[in-house]
Amino acid sequence: MVRWLPLESNPAVMNKFLAELGVPASWTIHDVYGLEDELLSMVPQPVGAVILLYPFNEKGKEFMTKNDEELEAEGQEVPEKVYFMKQFVGNACGTVALIHAIANNVDKIELGDGALKDFLEKTTSLSPEERGHALESDEGISKAHDESAQEGQTEAPERDAVVNEHFIAMVEVDGNLYELDGRRKFPVNHGPTSADTLLQDAAKVCRQFMDRDPEESRFAIVALTGSD
Repeated sequence: MVRWLPLESNPAVMNKFLAELGVPASWTIHDVYGLEDELLSMVPQPVGAVILLYPFNEKGKEFMTKNDEELEAEGQEVPEKVYFMKQFVGNACGTVALIHAIANNVDKIELGDGALKDFLEKTTSLSPEERGHALESDEGISKAHDESAQEGQTEAPERDAVVNEHFIAMVEVDGNLYELDGRRKFPVNHGPTSADTLLQDAAKVCRQFMDRDPEESRFAIVALTGSD
């Protein structure tokens, strides 16, 4: 397996990474300091995506496997326009989450020329598996990720280190909230939302992750936000 250096949940690092990929300065990553209404109100609007970093332990794996089986049995609505990719690159979950966040907002974000625009243009018509494999050999995104991963506040671990924290993204598409996790079989539809309530509705999903693992403290949340 191809392995990258883990990306830190750090808005400054993520914003430099996105800028190098061609994301305009009007769209940036901001910390979400808590799930209470007063703390959510501090996050700039509009919010295009919410990204959660959570501890991926045995409890999380068991829930994911069981939940995937339940969703397969029950069925769910996921339109083809939801951009979803599988993760086949080790330690690339931060980049996969950012790609999910941007790719599902391309109607709002005017990407400049660069590695991300090129990647999305060549993968939009591919399957989630093909998109994931395309990332394995994408030198532009790999190079930008590697540079950003070395600029965090903490020293980056070795490429072959086992990192037990995992990034996922949550976005609004056609009035529904989707959880996008490259380790899962498919997107997860969490029900109705809107561009105006995305942050609050995604916060409820984040709370579910925390409630499933109340003894853990390794959670971090950021939001992709726009400005005029």
